[in-house]
Amino acid sequence: MWNKIIIPFIASVYIPFARCSFFLVYFWFGILKILDTSAANPLVAALLEKTLPFLTFQQFIVYFALFEMLIGILFLIPRLTRLVYVLFILHMGMTMMPLVLLPAYAWQGFLTPTLEGQYMLKNLILIALASAILVSTQKKTGKKAT
Repeated sequence: MWNKIIIPFIASVYIPFARCSFFLVYFWFGILKILDTSAANPLVAALLEKTLPFLTFQQFIVYFALFEMLIGILFLIPRLTRLVYVLFILHMGMTMMPLVLLPAYAWQGFLTPTLEGQYMLKNLILIALASAILVSTQKKTGKKAT
């Protein structure tokens, strides 16, 4: 049953499902930032103060939210996979910065992440999934990833 029904079904839907999942999460979380209802806003403000103190939070959060929403939309467009992958990796770099730059937000002890730190570390799974989407897209088009 697994080899004849379940595995072929999952193989046919996992990439569209992954793309839709990225869209949902990125677009939704972007909107929450614009509405100032995101639980991440205090962390974003602290990181902004540490990295780009010449920008106001209100300026930055709108652009950052729109950037997230753009990533979500681009994940829905297979021919833009390379572009969205680059933007996604830039976003991942930004969102994982607090692990180093804001250790009080990320760590409660040696190798013991806070809840926020756990979400940052979870991003490794998202990187793996986005990489699988990229490789899958390359296989379908017959192009080698360069």
